[in-house]
Order: sequence, then C-alpha cells, then structure tokens
Amino acid sequence: MVVSPKAKINIGLRITAKRSDGFHDIETIFYPVPLCDALEIVEAGEPSAGDRITVTGLDPGGRPEDNLVIRAIKTLRKEYPVPALKIHLHKAIPAGAGLGGGSSDSAFTLSALNRHYGLSIDVIELRKYALETGSDSPFFIDPVPSHATGRGEVLTPVDPLAEGLHLLLVNPGIRVNTREAYGSCTPRTSGIKLNELYNRPVPEWKNLIYNDFEEIVFRQYPLIGDIKRRLYESGALYSSMSGSGSTVYGIYSHQPVVPEEIKSWVIYKGLL
Repeated sequence: MVVSPKAKINIGLRITAKRSDGFHDIETIFYPVPLCDALEIVEAGEPSAGDRITVTGLDPGGRPEDNLVIRAIKTLRKEYPVPALKIHLHKAIPAGAGLGGGSSDSAFTLSALNRHYGLSIDVIELRKYALETGSDSPFFIDPVPSHATGRGEVLTPVDPLAEGLHLLLVNPGIRVNTREAYGSCTPRTSGIKLNELYNRPVPEWKNLIYNDFEEIVFRQYPLIGDIKRRLYESGALYSSMSGSGSTVYGIYSHQPVVPEEIKSWVIYKGLL
C-alpha cells in the first residue's frame, strides 16, 4: 500500500468555546493543498516483531512508536484483525506547522487499511476512529474543502475555490506548541458564519476572515507576523497563518514573486 497524505490550510479559525472534555470548539474552513507526505505500508512477515516504522525526510519529532500512524493502526486493531505491519513514512509536511501532517498520515493509514483488507468501514465510522488520533484527523478521511465545527470533526463540504489561483506556503522552521496556543486563547463567538464569508470574493477576505491564533503567535514569534506582511506586499489576495502556526500562506491570482528574505522558507509554490 502506498498513499500520499496531503496537507491542509485553515481559511479562518475561530475558537468559540472551551469544552468540558478539555478540548475547544472551533469554526474553520479546512482546505486541502497539494503538499504531501509519502506513506508505504506492507505486512511485517514476522508477526511477533510487531509494527515497525521508519521515518525519512523532515523530522516529525517524538519517538517512532508514538507516531500517529502507529496509533491509528492500534486503534483499528482493537476491532479488526490487522496483521503486524512495516511502515515507511517520508515527511515533506513540517511538524508543528499548522498543516495537519500527522493527522493526515493517521487518517490516510486508516483509509488504506480499510481498502486493502476489505474491512467495509464507512466514512462515518472511519472518522470516529480518526478522531481518536487528532481533532482534525476526520477531515482527512475524505479531504474535500469543508466547513468544520465542534472539535473540527463536524464537517460540511463547501465549494472549491475558482481554478487558476496560486498558493505559496512559507514555514520558517518554528514549531508552535498547539496545546499552549489553545491554552492562551480566549474563546469568543462571532455573528456571520465562516462558510458565508468564504463565499465572498477572495480579495474581500483580508478584512473579514481571521485566525484567532495569530494575535497570540505573532506576539510570541514576530517573524511569523512579518512573513504575513511580506506576502501581502508581494501581491497576495489573502494571507493568513494556518492552524496554530507556524506556516503562513498566501493566495494569489498569479504566480507570485517570492520576496528574497523568505525564499529559503518556501515549502510549496504552485497552483492551489
């Protein structure tokens, strides 16, 4: 089995409430983007050896046995006879970058095993398994543009953006601690739903669609806020930090000219 777990960006991100289970309710638009990891899964051949994972490319952090791919396999194995597996994960999506890389890896693992072993688990059930590995993991079971509420698992598809738009992803290598970012934010409600604002022309988003984490993260890491400013100066129709950071993206009507100061941090440049 070989799959290509894809990244996502958040178009707007509102923290609307602190939940009794310790999580937060949010509102966002999850939008899939072409940046992908590569994941190969084969049977181990020696069941007694257990699951084994090797990771190349970017450093995902943490111990291999704690990788979300392994957690997804163990979650599925509680109810289905999945054999011992060997996994090779090549990381192109940075960790701690607000792009959902680990969540995507785990969700694509669940979908791949479901298909390969003919488990006949429907999308709704797969999303329940995915939620055990991360709040944004359910989105990656069927990664189409979606309005997300709840923890991020209540998903309603939205129309994709017009063809021909260009995307620039910039990551300065800063790892933002998601738990700390949530702990520092103050939940608040807002009138107009994000899916309504999303349907406005992209150039109008600048003054309408916000990421609640930006105020916190930009204060702690001014460089990230500076990247957003430079993307607007380079002609972006809209720019925002994705998730809790540290990736900043710009959406353009044309192929962007990347400012010299941030060229070394570009992780994707191409069509959206």
